[in-house]
Amino acid sequence: MQHDIIVIGGGIVGLATALRIKEQSPALKVLVLEKESEVALHQTGNNSGVIHSGLYYKPGSLKATNCIRGYHQLIDFCNQEEIPYELTGKVVVATKNEQRQQLENLYVRGQQNGLEGLRKISPEEVKEYEPYVTCVEGMWVPQTGIVDYKVVSQKIAEKLKNLGAEFRFNEKVTGVTKGHTLSIIKTERNTYETKLVINCAGLYSDKVAQMSQDRPIDVRIVPFRGEYYKIRPEKHYLVKNLIYPVPDPNFPFLGVHFTRMMRGGIEAGPNAVLAFRKEGYKKLDINPKELWETLTWGGFQKVAAKYWETGLGEMYRSFSKAAFTKALQELIPEIQESDLIEGGAGVRAQACDRTGGLLDDFAIIEDEKVINILNAPSPAATSSLSIGQTVSEMALKRFS
Repeated sequence: MQHDIIVIGGGIVGLATALRIKEQSPALKVLVLEKESEVALHQTGNNSGVIHSGLYYKPGSLKATNCIRGYHQLIDFCNQEEIPYELTGKVVVATKNEQRQQLENLYVRGQQNGLEGLRKISPEEVKEYEPYVTCVEGMWVPQTGIVDYKVVSQKIAEKLKNLGAEFRFNEKVTGVTKGHTLSIIKTERNTYETKLVINCAGLYSDKVAQMSQDRPIDVRIVPFRGEYYKIRPEKHYLVKNLIYPVPDPNFPFLGVHFTRMMRGGIEAGPNAVLAFRKEGYKKLDINPKELWETLTWGGFQKVAAKYWETGLGEMYRSFSKAAFTKALQELIPEIQESDLIEGGAGVRAQACDRTGGLLDDFAIIEDEKVINILNAPSPAATSSLSIGQTVSEMALKRFS
């Protein structure tokens, strides 16, 4: 079974990459391999559904450029394909005076990234958007929105099939061997040959990348579970759209926040705790081998030493609904523990290097035969069509 390009991974980034390739070069034989029975079952299908504006990311970084370009491409795609979405806007609030400077830094970064209509607002103006929020200062971000990324992914997959791309489900990749002209991909069920491998395996992108390398790669995917609560319907009035805190500038997570969902309801969260397996959506989901690989990774040990206090706080909130509620009350004091119903969880594939750095930017590493997307956490869903365009341009140079 020979192909020009095989994309490993049927999440939104893999799908968007395959789509951009087929749009630009319809004659190329493209195959998407997915270990599950359908697309978008992991990071894509379990995220909060936020359309990110590009506010948080370092100007000129892959995250900033792809998020901002991807934002517009996503909106255009949803309009063309009649996918429901809403541009709700959001408020980002400082709840303590010492957070004002961080809010100012965020405002400047948003301006540098070209966000229009971004403005600092007073506590009274915040209440015009979100009447139950208490803060010392806020910022209005008009570009933010909500969508169901699983619906987006299913539409991309449908378009891919119409363009002649192939899909193989229930095909877990077990080996990648690079040859002079063709690489061989082995799964638990079949063997495939391809001129180019594109690794979009998300939580297992490090594993797949290592399969084709002679020496150990310098990053490891560390899984962080983000747990959510849902707000009881009778308390939905507390949240109109999206409410975010000022994020910790040293930790690559945005803190617990409130999000109105496209499919209905309001979520509160997530926290960010170490998952004990790569697809560990529940507290007691444990894969001893995967956990051991995480704990013995020198980079993670450095992360743990640096962020142990933050990590303990996140773990405490994971097991204490009262502590989780207290964090939410910093934004909306009226919210009570009884207002929260246990919701779902997602697992973020966070790349960690040997020095203990949690990679902040997207990371795409290539050689002649393989393109590895090794770090594509949030805002990858918003950025997906743009990331797909970036990777497709890298891929198609090989076929010119």
